[in-house]
Amino acid sequence: MTISRRSFLTAAGLASVVALSACGGGDGAVVRSSGASASAGGGGGGGRATVGLSYIPNVQFAPWYIGIKEGYFSRRGVDVSVRHHGTQEGLFTALTSGQEDLLIAGGDELVEARAKGLDLVAVASYYRTYPVELVVPESSPIRTAADLRGRRLGVPGRYGASWLGALAAFKDAGISADDVSVTEIGYTSQAALATGKVDAVTGFSNNDTVQMRLAGLKVRSVPLTRSGSVPLVSISLVTTRAYLEAHPDTVRSVADGMLDGIQTMKDDPDRAMKDSAAFVPNLGEEKAATTARATLKATTAVMLGPGGTVTGKLVPSQWQAMSTFMRSQGLITRDVPASQAMTTELVSR
Repeated sequence: MTISRRSFLTAAGLASVVALSACGGGDGAVVRSSGASASAGGGGGGGRATVGLSYIPNVQFAPWYIGIKEGYFSRRGVDVSVRHHGTQEGLFTALTSGQEDLLIAGGDELVEARAKGLDLVAVASYYRTYPVELVVPESSPIRTAADLRGRRLGVPGRYGASWLGALAAFKDAGISADDVSVTEIGYTSQAALATGKVDAVTGFSNNDTVQMRLAGLKVRSVPLTRSGSVPLVSISLVTTRAYLEAHPDTVRSVADGMLDGIQTMKDDPDRAMKDSAAFVPNLGEEKAATTARATLKATTAVMLGPGGTVTGKLVPSQWQAMSTFMRSQGLITRDVPASQAMTTELVSR
């Protein structure tokens, strides 16, 4: 199975891709942190770096917008540009070609890419909590993943973060996909749940669940596992090993500036919304702003560590557990050691 890049960060607002592209929000649009005119990528001198995001501008990227607007990167001597991917673009294509220097990507996506030979390395966490959860109607008898046995579970498809989350849930519950009526519903989880087409769906706590509740649907979240932890690592800040070895100070400055952005996102949501409005279309409209605020709140929750702390420190044991799990599920054909996939040496907190 190949993990699709349409995972954590691309699920929000998929229907808006065409409209946003028309507004200049997609197809590889680059926004600079200053008036620098040097070309993107390469990272050659001057402390410049281009960071790749998904193809839809969204408040899930608020730390980057905040960092640019508030000068968190420039005060560290690095000129950061953010680049939203084109809709037909491979996740790691621009990074490996030098068009981007760093990238926001899922830990599972990195591990799969490394297993296929790409020399990528995670340098900091972006989401501290894996955001996939089971979502059920409020009145549902489903209380744990074990209760899925014999019931209908809606997933976008047998790929991506939602499917990995489902596999983790099955394993923890002692069941398999054969014990559940897995229904591939595309990106229609809200309608599928509302009409009773399925009994539960896998969704993102900072997107699907938010959208359903805003639409008036009475739903309840069910953790994937009994302990609440999963053998999967969520969104991280990624670069190539070659770039990291050539520009360690630039990578460190980008990572620390990102963490400052997360801190502001936590401490001052109004400022986060204001700074994001310069990058995300239509945030001035009431409905869009309401949705964005709810998404911002839910996204902040998955970005924070225990006790509401802001940290980018990666945990080797989590990465090793993910590699072991992915191999056990046939998602990769060889082990990817944590020591190769990530580093704990870059971020200051």
